[in-house]
Amino acid sequence: MTDIRLEKGPSGAGGIAFTKLQGNGNDFVLIDEHDRVAVADPLKPSFAVECCHRNFGIGGDGVLFLSQSDHADLRMRLFQPDGSEAEMCGNGVRCLAKYAWDSGMVGRSFDVETLAGIIPLKVRGIGGDFWARVDMGVPCFDRPGIPAVGEGEFLMEPLEGFEVSAVNTGVPHAVIFVDDLLDLPIDEVAPFIRHSPLFPEGANVNFVLVGEVFQVRTFERGVEGETLSCGTGSVASAAVARKMGMVDDEVFVETRGGPLLITFEGDEAYMDGPASTVYSGVLSDEFHWDISQEL
Repeated sequence: MTDIRLEKGPSGAGGIAFTKLQGNGNDFVLIDEHDRVAVADPLKPSFAVECCHRNFGIGGDGVLFLSQSDHADLRMRLFQPDGSEAEMCGNGVRCLAKYAWDSGMVGRSFDVETLAGIIPLKVRGIGGDFWARVDMGVPCFDRPGIPAVGEGEFLMEPLEGFEVSAVNTGVPHAVIFVDDLLDLPIDEVAPFIRHSPLFPEGANVNFVLVGEVFQVRTFERGVEGETLSCGTGSVASAAVARKMGMVDDEVFVETRGGPLLITFEGDEAYMDGPASTVYSGVLSDEFHWDISQEL
């Protein structure tokens, strides 16, 4: 097995600065590559695997890389704890917005390039807290766009003992309405749906308890476990409920990590939610990661 140690930089301690941020408990390590590349592209997957480890690394649901963009104000790439790269992340893009705002990189309105397209954002303060409004685009219910096997829409179909709907809100999501969330063994039942052959690229799995406030719990692809919150999953849950006539154009969502507001203007979905900085630091010389699969 081959491993690599970070080259010692001018600041000592590896020379790679990071910032830990969270949006409703969905936590990320952000690496600022706006002015220079800190981690070479071939090494980003293995870097994320070790960095996200909650015992041997910093710990997180993903690593955000912020860089310049030829098409938007900023570019975001997200590598997950299993080393895969996600197309988009609603909580992650708010965390990136928080960092960019605090750093003076952006004004109150700006665009972020992601693998899912250009994402417009607006930032504001609510009760002294940072909130961002994210234009999540038009949810895609068409099977090829999710992607899911078959043609037409994927709504309330039997799968693994549940009635499952699917939609793409930047990444593929399965949505399941349930009568009880408290006793639901999500980590046991969700993997069978997440890995179903019906989803060629896999799917995040959301369990939703409908009420005046939606309660949503999400098993995330790439994390391979439940997270405290999922922005795209909350949008997906609201979008499916709206599609089925269960809600109007404004949906309050309560995730285990906190609240989100999902609104619709025509077919366009918007997500409002908070983000905050946890701490900043510099990686130690002793931090290294395995790159045997990259060489």
